[in-house]
Amino acid sequence: MRIRELFTGSYARSPVSEYSSKERYAFQPWGELLHSVTTGQAAFDHLHGMPIFDYYARHPEQWKTFDAAMTGSAGPEVAAVIADYDFSGIGTLIDLGGGHGSFLGTILTAYPAIKGVLAEMPAVIDGARRQLEAAHVADRCEVVPIDFFESVPAGGDAYVMKRIIHDWDDERSLEILKNCHRAMGGKGKLLLIEMIIPPGNDPEFAKWLDIAMLVFAGGCERTEREYRDLLATSGFRVSRIIPTRSSVSVIEAVPV
Repeated sequence: MRIRELFTGSYARSPVSEYSSKERYAFQPWGELLHSVTTGQAAFDHLHGMPIFDYYARHPEQWKTFDAAMTGSAGPEVAAVIADYDFSGIGTLIDLGGGHGSFLGTILTAYPAIKGVLAEMPAVIDGARRQLEAAHVADRCEVVPIDFFESVPAGGDAYVMKRIIHDWDDERSLEILKNCHRAMGGKGKLLLIEMIIPPGNDPEFAKWLDIAMLVFAGGCERTEREYRDLLATSGFRVSRIIPTRSSVSVIEAVPV
């Protein structure tokens, strides 16, 4: 069978025909991989007529399933980041795009002196408040609706984004990062929790995820050099990169 036939047409769609329409939305973009490879654009948008996060805004049940999956799979990463990065000394930590707050809640539990701000799209806010209350940190955490392509809250000592920048291409990522730079007012630090593609051609999970990000969101995984360049273009200098005992690293940057 030709590669083109593998990823297009009835062959690609038949394995998911037994699933409900609520499940198929997540499988079918792989059948349009050729579109992403040849155009550099998200197959999800091509198939569904809208970006994936707009789709989730219109289909809250599927967003709920997605968020639960991400929260469940992120457990080891969260534990590794908490173990390998020292958050002490931060007065207010702003988590941009932090979902229902499991990551921020874990940080606040481990560091009782930190106050948090969870900034997310409006559809997620109510669920986030409930989760933070369940984690017994709601009294130290404000929840605010945002569109981080427009602006982000000011007043944080540190801003963290866990697996956010990889959702977007360079143009959209720069919009987010420049808004962070503007909100920070020349002080504080920015923390990106991301996979970093290592040099060389050896097999690497981040390389597969790079394809997945293209297919579903039009984003990408990046090398260390690419992150340094992206941050420099948006007004930041990478101060250090801290590998963790998981697949992600903490990229710490400061405004210049």
